[in-house]
Amino acid sequence: MTGLNDAVAVVTGGGRGIGRVVSLLAAGRGFRVCLGYVSDAGAAEGVAAAIAAAGGKAVAVRCDVAQEADVVALFAAADRLGTVTALVNNAGVVDLPAPVSEMSAARLRRMMATNVVGSFLCAREAVRRMSTRTGGRGGAIVNLSSIAARLGGAGQFVDYAASKGAIDSFTVGLAREVADEGIRVNAVAPGIIDTEIHASGGTPDKAAAMGPGVPMKRAGTAEEVAAPVVWLLSEEAAYVTGAILDVSGGR
Repeated sequence: MTGLNDAVAVVTGGGRGIGRVVSLLAAGRGFRVCLGYVSDAGAAEGVAAAIAAAGGKAVAVRCDVAQEADVVALFAAADRLGTVTALVNNAGVVDLPAPVSEMSAARLRRMMATNVVGSFLCAREAVRRMSTRTGGRGGAIVNLSSIAARLGGAGQFVDYAASKGAIDSFTVGLAREVADEGIRVNAVAPGIIDTEIHASGGTPDKAAAMGPGVPMKRAGTAEEVAAPVVWLLSEEAAYVTGAILDVSGGR
């Protein structure tokens, strides 16, 4: 996909954490990058500026992936950059630790709307553009899952874990649905990664606290997740679809 000089990668949540590094690495591989952000405009514009300073092309677009109109606008901005051939469904939310017995409907709706519905909406727009059946060039989609999908998040984040379990099913199902349309769909499932997301879930020291309990005895970095994401977008992964790749230090 990176052989196309107008190839565009859409990266949701592209201003911080894993999404930030994915955006920078994708630009380094020759993609023009359309990165979405929901609140931190400064961080997102900083990523776009760094890509431009290195000779690439990028645009930062405010996008709440739970809102259909925002997703449509994000992809319209991507279309103005070139031809969409890659999507990284990175945007996601966590919440404060709580048992299921204390979870409100509002919390559950927010979790599923962002983590699940948002990924579906972005994939819908990507498939419409990529499918060779409708004149597209093909492409690749990478979803961000989590090893929480199989660990369950008991007592703290069962809703988050369930949303990532849905992403795993979505990845396999969509991969099979569009395999003959020139589109590959895979997921990366991180473990304990040292990013800002833990602070938004009320546990800013989670990576430091849990890292020593991982078989590799440390938390991972955003760079260690972003690299396999960008590999899955590349032609080096041309025969890989429907895969869920653990990036968890053996956890």
